[in-house]
Amino acid sequence: MTSSYTEITFISVSAEQIDTLIALLAEAGYEGFEEREQSLLAYLPTKQFDPAELAQIVEAFTISYTAKEIQSTNWNAQWESNFEPVTIGSFLHIRASFHPPNLNTQHEIVITPKMSFGTGHHATTQLMVAEMSRLNLQGQEVFDFGTGTGILAIVAAKLGARRVVAIDNDPWSIENAIENMEANSCDQIKIELAHQPPQSDSFDCIVANINLNVLVDYMSDLVRLLRKGGHLLLSGLLISDRALIEPVCTSSGLRVVSVKEQGDWMMLRLAY
Repeated sequence: MTSSYTEITFISVSAEQIDTLIALLAEAGYEGFEEREQSLLAYLPTKQFDPAELAQIVEAFTISYTAKEIQSTNWNAQWESNFEPVTIGSFLHIRASFHPPNLNTQHEIVITPKMSFGTGHHATTQLMVAEMSRLNLQGQEVFDFGTGTGILAIVAAKLGARRVVAIDNDPWSIENAIENMEANSCDQIKIELAHQPPQSDSFDCIVANINLNVLVDYMSDLVRLLRKGGHLLLSGLLISDRALIEPVCTSSGLRVVSVKEQGDWMMLRLAY
């Protein structure tokens, strides 16, 4: 596990700039984000921090930022002190273990807020969860590509999936996802450390909330794993990415079922 992280604080940023910055920084490998009023905190393992790369990313923005090294335990304590529950319609309530239960939604998930992406606060996670709630996953087999905290895998399990395979290429995310899976009593989830989708398997539904470049690079693998009649849900995409990702999907034999937007972000649901 990485012992220290670099914390970047962007000052006086608008909501639109925050959304774009998160997308660009996530593609550059930044692992955690915390949105505050007119500011954004981003986190990256110190050994991966490249000041020149960061300067290039923010070159187009008229914003200032500071960088400092912190211990990962301090980062987690900060997350816990600022983490607030999230409610997605009447379908799902997402909370940390130190919050009281909510009895007014169909499902509730307990997520330990750590470095992994996927606490339910970001628009892409909310879009994915909302679309999953419209699917009949009872008895289905689901693949979660880039699971982060494991939240989408856990949602699939709550919706009745009989088998869920969830992978991530970050050891921290795997540790966190396993912890969250156990906290939500989801024994049907298999979590694996992997850099690419499995070579031989098949699924009724695939969910991938990552970013444009990764989705394009692995589209052929995702289609190969998707059973006929299955659904593929994609996010981590800006609305402006649609012109790039949709042709890749349709040329692979997929058809667009629905497109949902929230702020600057979008979700694509495709069928095979």
